[in-house]
Amino acid sequence: MDESWQTVFCASGMTQARIIAGRLEAEGIATHLQYDAATTIYAITIDGIGEVRILVPPDDAARAMEILGHTWEDESPEESGCSET
Repeated sequence: MDESWQTVFCASGMTQARIIAGRLEAEGIATHLQYDAATTIYAITIDGIGEVRILVPPDDAARAMEILGHTWEDESPEESGCSET
């Protein structure tokens, strides 16, 4: 994965992340799930533990957010609730 991929959504667990990634992949957008090892162990999200970021290539980011009905508007992913990684 290229380091320039962009976060388009922060899921509150692996199940939600896989559903969202599947929706984007169905539209032909490659995805990458970014998470800590604890995410696969614990089924809760507290202070970013359990959070899964859905990343896409930069050229697909705007279309991915449109598909998901989500925009960061003037906020970064961190300001919208994603924890720093």
